Amino acid sequence: MLRSTLIYVERGEKYLMLHRVSKKNDPNRDKWIGVGGKFEAGETPEDCAQREMLEETGLKPLKLDKRGVVYFFSDLYEDEEMHLFTCPAFSGTLHECDEGVLEWVDKAKVPSLPLWEGDRIFLRLLAQDAPFFRLKLRYEGDSLRESRILEDGETV
Repeated sequence: MLRSTLIYVERGEKYLMLHRVSKKNDPNRDKWIGVGGKFEAGETPEDCAQREMLEETGLKPLKLDKRGVVYFFSDLYEDEEMHLFTCPAFSGTLHECDEGVLEWVDKAKVPSLPLWEGDRIFLRLLAQDAPFFRLKLRYEGDSLRESRILEDGETV
């Protein structure tokens, strides 16, 4: 199972969003997502989140809040365990990203962007300041077929 991170960097009432338009054959092409990526050998979720955020944005997280773990299952893509963070404090200067265009977007406007259906679910949980959650998402093609918050101790 692929392991990854996704970070929603916060500045007031805005999220730093990545519009994935740069890579051909990108499963996220034309979608808006947070920043993040795949674990490297020996990394913890926090290590990966810090490295990916710095690489993709030039910003160094000063505070990372782990908000949940999202399990993606798909008939098209590799199964994935994604560790979800918000970052309310950072330092550095924003730079261009080779994976797409970075833009500060009002949190209230994010749901109107082209997003994965499952992203709308965990973004709503973030907006509600939900406690730590584990979310299972199952896709057929690009369509979400199952979404369920897992109970404590429940396996995926």
